[in-house]
Amino acid sequence: MFGIALSNVLLTLLYILPGFLLCRCKKGTAEHLPTLAAVLVYILSPCLPVSAFLDLEFSWPAFGDLMLFFALTLLLQGAFIAILFFFLRRRYDDARCRILNVGAVLGNVGFFGIPIMKALLPQNPEVAGYAAMYIISMNILVFTVGVFCLTRDKKYMSLRFALLNPTMAGVAVALPLYFTGAQHYLPEMLVNAVHLLGKMTTPMCMFILGMRLSTVPVRSLFSKPFVYGVALGKLVLFPLFAYLCVLLLPLPFSFKASILILSATPCATIVMNLAELYRTERTLCSNCVLLSTLLCFLTIPLLALLL
Repeated sequence: MFGIALSNVLLTLLYILPGFLLCRCKKGTAEHLPTLAAVLVYILSPCLPVSAFLDLEFSWPAFGDLMLFFALTLLLQGAFIAILFFFLRRRYDDARCRILNVGAVLGNVGFFGIPIMKALLPQNPEVAGYAAMYIISMNILVFTVGVFCLTRDKKYMSLRFALLNPTMAGVAVALPLYFTGAQHYLPEMLVNAVHLLGKMTTPMCMFILGMRLSTVPVRSLFSKPFVYGVALGKLVLFPLFAYLCVLLLPLPFSFKASILILSATPCATIVMNLAELYRTERTLCSNCVLLSTLLCFLTIPLLALLL
């Protein structure tokens, strides 16, 4: 498990290089990031759950496991956010505390998690479905609590914003196909196109990170204790909390493994992308995502040893 996790994490991190080098060679600038972030959030991201469900065969037991995974991940993320809020509530006017509140919980479960889970458990296609469920629960929190923490605008704390977002649009397409088995009757060209767009999310996500990394002085990225605190919470404390909560439950190995590894993914790049779109706290969010992404090549393989 350790070697597989390490090699796949390092491979994913290599996708950072093209964006980094493009900006360093003056062929791209940070001004392009909002446009690329919009492509990732509104076009590629909805294809990720559709692509995952296209590979699954419907059965009621399997569907029950997916719903349980969704409920547990929503509960675990919400519980850890609530725990952090209890300790940070008196300092919530400080943007750093609000970013810590969500940055230490919301992870890159889709762009980063799906390829790693498929590599770790290639004989368990259900892990892609688990990851899709995690994406849904995480995005419900991103587009409510996450956007609120970025903007301080309470209008985003509503069911409307939880359900009306790009990822949920993809889910609205994916679930009917999964229930009816209609994916078997879709044109092969269309299915391949959806799979391709879904696979593009990881390189595009890392490409954007590379471009952002080129704008950050290396010394400032590694010299801020606060950012290390966010990384510690996201890469170590939250995955251990989530795994311990399900460890003794009578659940399949792939279920528990998915909880651990997906919870251990670095800070959600969608938080950084939303910061780009809303043009708020961009540097702070970027530093948290960048540092946690660079450090996860150590933490994910080590956590995989628990399996």
